[in-house]
Amino acid sequence: MTHKYVNKVEPGETINDIYLVKDPILRSTTRGDLYIAMFICDKSGQLNGRMWQATEIVYKSIPKPGFVHIQGRSELYQNNLQIIINKITPVDSSKVNIDDFLPRTTKDIGQMFEELKEIISQIKNPQIKAIVNSFLNDKERMEKFCSSPGGMKLHHSCIGGLLEHVHNMLRVANAVLPMYPNVQPDLVLAGIFLHDIGKTEELSYDLSFSYTNQGQLLGHIVQSVLMINEKIGILKSQGTKIDQEVIDSLEHIIVSHHGQYEYGSPKLPAMPEAFMVCFIDDLDAKINMVESAIEEEDGEEDWTAWKNALQTRLYRKRLE
Repeated sequence: MTHKYVNKVEPGETINDIYLVKDPILRSTTRGDLYIAMFICDKSGQLNGRMWQATEIVYKSIPKPGFVHIQGRSELYQNNLQIIINKITPVDSSKVNIDDFLPRTTKDIGQMFEELKEIISQIKNPQIKAIVNSFLNDKERMEKFCSSPGGMKLHHSCIGGLLEHVHNMLRVANAVLPMYPNVQPDLVLAGIFLHDIGKTEELSYDLSFSYTNQGQLLGHIVQSVLMINEKIGILKSQGTKIDQEVIDSLEHIIVSHHGQYEYGSPKLPAMPEAFMVCFIDDLDAKINMVESAIEEEDGEEDWTAWKNALQTRLYRKRLE
């Protein structure tokens, strides 16, 4: 049976399919009746789910998260689509096509990684090169780097999304660096490669995209700096000289790349290289968000619905 993606569900439909369930919560109505609130998900998005006249036994049987077979119906409530669940049954993940539930980059992961390594090989400073190579030679870390999403929801939220994001940024940097001869290319390229390396530990993506405990507690900026310091400590123990000004410059790019305090950066950019990484990062993230929002919009209207993350509607009519 063909899977019915949640973004294709219309009000008043009968639901009889397998979905990923997230964050189920057992609650009670004002009358004291139990019900279960949850998110019903696949790679196309998520909908609110409600199961009325629930019991603790049913609640405890629901994986958190995990796959379930749902029987019920869809309906509008306060102009929002939701699924009313009559029956919910856990499903073994081995019986599920995971590609229906976790979006994956449409680009070739192997090709992107090879092109990434080719661009990074341009780094000439031996100390920066040693730091970068210590990550490239870490097979387990690079496997995570190539499969991690770039984010939870806002941009590059797909398997391989982190690699796609960094690959795009490196290509942009290669194009614009010749226009700014006073900007140090080695710091820019290394900064781009490592700016989100902490996301390999911040995000979990076995069944769904979520934050790890460490990711919630520290965040990827702190985790990236910790990883870099760990690699530098190993290099120094092996006799490789790494000057403190190299460490400070590279880590400044990492801690400032969100560009504003309210976006999570503990410091604002204070070097040309940090500004360049920050703006290239924002450019690639924003364009990905815009393209995804336009692609996912149903209908043929010239304008999309309001996109809160971008604080605008998007004009999607293309010139002939």
